[in-house]
Amino acid sequence: MENLKNVAPIEDFNWDAYENGEAVTSASHEELEKAYDGTLNKVNDREVVDGTVIAMNKREVVVNIGYKSDGIIPLNEFRYNPDLKVGDTVEVYIENQEDKKGQLVLSHRKARATRSWDRVNAALENEEIIKGFIKCRTKGGMIVDVFGIEAFLPGSQIDVKPIRDYDVFVGKTMEFKVVKINQEFKNVVVSHKALIEAELEQQKKEIIGKLEKGQVLEGTVKNITSYGVFIDLGGVDGLIHITDLSWGRVSDPKEVVELDQKLNVVILDFDDEKKRIALGLKQLTPHPWDALDTDLKVGDKVKGKVVVMADYGAFIEIATGVEGLIHVSEMSWSQHLRSAQDFMKVGDEVEAVVLTLDREERKMSLGIKQLKQDPWETIEEKYPVGSKHTAKVRNFTNFGVFVEIEEGVDGLIHISDLSWTKKVKHPSEFTQIGADIEVQVLEIDKENRRLSLGHKQLEENPWDVFETVFTVGSVHEGTIIEMLDKGAVVALPYGVEGFATPKHLVKEDGSQAQLDEKLEFKVIEFNKDAKRIILSHSRIFEDVAKAEERAEKKAASGAKKSSNNKREDAPMIQNQAASTTLGDIDALAALKEQLEGKK
Repeated sequence: MENLKNVAPIEDFNWDAYENGEAVTSASHEELEKAYDGTLNKVNDREVVDGTVIAMNKREVVVNIGYKSDGIIPLNEFRYNPDLKVGDTVEVYIENQEDKKGQLVLSHRKARATRSWDRVNAALENEEIIKGFIKCRTKGGMIVDVFGIEAFLPGSQIDVKPIRDYDVFVGKTMEFKVVKINQEFKNVVVSHKALIEAELEQQKKEIIGKLEKGQVLEGTVKNITSYGVFIDLGGVDGLIHITDLSWGRVSDPKEVVELDQKLNVVILDFDDEKKRIALGLKQLTPHPWDALDTDLKVGDKVKGKVVVMADYGAFIEIATGVEGLIHVSEMSWSQHLRSAQDFMKVGDEVEAVVLTLDREERKMSLGIKQLKQDPWETIEEKYPVGSKHTAKVRNFTNFGVFVEIEEGVDGLIHISDLSWTKKVKHPSEFTQIGADIEVQVLEIDKENRRLSLGHKQLEENPWDVFETVFTVGSVHEGTIIEMLDKGAVVALPYGVEGFATPKHLVKEDGSQAQLDEKLEFKVIEFNKDAKRIILSHSRIFEDVAKAEERAEKKAASGAKKSSNNKREDAPMIQNQAASTTLGDIDALAALKEQLEGKK
């Protein structure tokens, strides 16, 4: 030991006797022990003293306290101080000066505990920075070993930024400030955040004081949200809005940046107090429109990807940050208002034609229908007047049916051109939306891109035949199918409808004819152009009564003359009756076959 070098030699020591192997006098030995003991510390059990680390291995630390033997302390008692090294001064508690093996028994943990409460109170009073070892996690924070005391470190006091993973702090030695002590329960609360806040506050003032629009600063990604990215500029936070991350469209900021990433940002704007700072990332790279091919012009074909869909159109990205709009009206030659989703969806690769290009405004409109020929350019050749086609019903109006023969070629069938015989009040009675219908082109309106079409023209006009069947004066069986204020609609043979006013619906007994009643009707008017047949039931018995009345008058004037009149009248009535049963005349038979065939 170094201390032995300072021991003075005993003046009357008998060196000759020592060399000859003779025993040294007891007096000399006692003096020697006395001199030896005088170099060592006097220690007491349960005392705290300072010692020096003279050796250490993975398990133990050897400490010299200037006593006749060294003490050994388990290394885990120094776990809070991973920087411990040989030569360090440490405080130790003397548990026993000599155990059964004659070993000095020391404890570092008990020494710390003995002095810790005084120390921790002094640290709070003096706002001292102390070291502590984070032992483990607990609810709401961490347990920290400070001077051997288990202090609480709240999660909010670990750092100025939110902690995502608490486990990375377990086992670390960090600096702390004591922020609160409960003397009654001996609870100690420490903070690491308090140490860096003062420093950050100073940094923050310096940064805010120098902020200028257009300034480029380095920052760290602190938090990522759906609407943007928060950047730590060194104690000052700024936000990069999602639209300022990239010249292209960004659906999720995580596609562009990641947590803790360091990057350069430019200051776009800030409020008067510089608390809200708007940052930009894309502004540090040239605008893609400036790099767009200078040869690109209207009429050129481009390829791109659908990035956004709306009912009115689709945005196509032809290069990162360069988009064009295909309006729904430019997706098809059809004039029907449809949704853009009927033609494409996000992610589709499409080819389009450039319709407008404004480099200054950085706007471009595109079209895909231009990749196909406009059907109206050759409309007279493909759909000449008189040609017959199959069309699809698209829409109804009160006056007709809108149909589409092919995409972009629309036509209108007027309600009067649906049927020769049936009086159609609304097109929904005749057909339905989405159904196919046969049409004939009647007229071409190229300027308004509309065809006039007919459906009934595909069949012969039966009114030419009806004119010979439903002659004025002829009598037919009919059924009342509808009662109106002005009269009744009567269903006649061969699908024809007639009309009778109320006064012509009076029966012979004076009662009024009712709905669904089947009666004989006389034709009193036939209008082929207006497709109108006016009927009367009362005329039948009224005419017979008049005929009888005339006959009686003539009979009164003379028997011979009367008999002649009767002979003349009889054939007339018979002829009228005959006209109601002429179902086998050629024209009517042909019509019957034709109508039955249609059915």
